[in-house]
Amino acid sequence: MLRIAVQAKGRLFEETMALLGESDIKLSTTKRTLLVQSSNFPIEVLFLRDDDIPQTVATGVADLGIVGENEFIEKEEDAEIIKRLGFSRCRLSLAMPKDLEYPGLSWFNGKKIATSYPVILRNFLKKNGVNAEIHVITGSVEVSPGIGLADAIFDIVSSGSTLVSNRLKEVEVVMKSEALLIGNKNMSDEKKEVLEELLFRMNAVKTAEDKKYVLMNAPKDKLEEIIAVLPGMKSPTVMPLAQEGWCSVHTVLDEKRFWEIIGKLKGLGAEGILVLPIEKMIV
Repeated sequence: MLRIAVQAKGRLFEETMALLGESDIKLSTTKRTLLVQSSNFPIEVLFLRDDDIPQTVATGVADLGIVGENEFIEKEEDAEIIKRLGFSRCRLSLAMPKDLEYPGLSWFNGKKIATSYPVILRNFLKKNGVNAEIHVITGSVEVSPGIGLADAIFDIVSSGSTLVSNRLKEVEVVMKSEALLIGNKNMSDEKKEVLEELLFRMNAVKTAEDKKYVLMNAPKDKLEEIIAVLPGMKSPTVMPLAQEGWCSVHTVLDEKRFWEIIGKLKGLGAEGILVLPIEKMIV
């Protein structure tokens, strides 16, 4: 049985549990449960603080972990990245009081920077030849300049609204982060087999994201032009209709280009266009 460490609360917890649920891994959880076993898949979920997950996986207490890339890089633990999951995206940035002019990285020389990520910040400053004092804080880093504890901050930024409310401005993006599936480097062959099945399910869910299944009626004399417009996974499915001169075309479209392509299809005479969501896609 695989053991996977997951953040116990927050946005990453919610998105992780949604991914596991869409992968048909059934879990019954309560707020005080630390370890939960799936009822239909050989996996158990260990709920932890996010900053404990890298060490838990590296030492083999858990076989897998889903953790923010920022925490994984910060902790410098000896585990491997198995898959980038594409959710819980954010960035780690340097920010300073918004009323001050920012001439460049040289501004931080001799300044005190408050952060919960001293390792990432120290490496960045060293790489860029900046000599600043790092003040480690756990908690609300963004209030530090306002109360005179630091000159600037280095912290996670998502929408930037927290910076604005504390009269700060983002001046340097140091790294971008997303959720990672990490793994212990010494998993047994049996556990690797279970991992392969887990990845198969996750890939089917992730591949289906932002995809739509599209069915339409198309005039046969425009079929080649319509097929040329469709950027489907492979050649679209074409079936004859009872009405002479018409056929049914089935394909998959990326939602980002959906309206652009639908407009072209209508211009070529496609009718009765039906759009359906896709839960899973196996390629």
